[in-house]
Amino acid sequence: MELLAAALRELEPDVVGLQEVREVPGQLPNQAQTLATAAGYHHVFVPAMPFAGGHEGLAILSREPILEHVGFGLPHAEPKERRILLSARVSFEGLSVWVHTTHLNYRLAHGKQREDQVQAIDSIVSARAGETPSVLMGDFNARPEADEMRWLRGLVSLSGRRTFYQDAWDRLHPDERGWTWASSNPYTKPLTFLDPDRRIDYIYATPMRRDGRATIRSCRIVLDQPAADGVYTSDHFGLLAEIQMDGGDI
Repeated sequence: MELLAAALRELEPDVVGLQEVREVPGQLPNQAQTLATAAGYHHVFVPAMPFAGGHEGLAILSREPILEHVGFGLPHAEPKERRILLSARVSFEGLSVWVHTTHLNYRLAHGKQREDQVQAIDSIVSARAGETPSVLMGDFNARPEADEMRWLRGLVSLSGRRTFYQDAWDRLHPDERGWTWASSNPYTKPLTFLDPDRRIDYIYATPMRRDGRATIRSCRIVLDQPAADGVYTSDHFGLLAEIQMDGGDI
């Protein structure tokens, strides 16, 4: 937590999508609130499932005020594994921007569940789309070549439906692996039954506009090196993108 708070202060992202955010009354204060206080952010948190006598859920941190937020349940919810989408409308320099974060089913054989979940997410994101581009972030637990991820990039149909989002990493680094779940990170070792070395964390933007809105200016992996004592910030590496929100020269 201290490493992540320090990284937020150094990287200074405008908005952060967090997954596996935990709080346990009397034992673990809400992690999103702790980070927001330490790094100077507004935050919202929505619980998704039980965790150790408390909750695990999603959170969004924002440098500017969060005007509204809402959590949506996704298909295939079970008592011990309920997946959600957290949507928040934030204000940046006079612009109203919808940002979304999610965390999908993690089992390798749950491709169909994730297909249903991304279709539900698209319906929610589309219903809130406006003049300003929208951003979708999260741990999708699937490789880029999986049908559920190809569908988000407009490469395949699901249930007779099509959509299109820009995959920020793929837009700028189409020939690079971009692993965010990596065997080089020792914190992935307890989950060796899952495939190692995968790109499963994504930042998406709605389609680029003629005036330059939604242009992906940069995208890079962050938090992929340990501290001097060998501690990593997370079992996932982070992803940081710069996306143009207002009109201007391309």
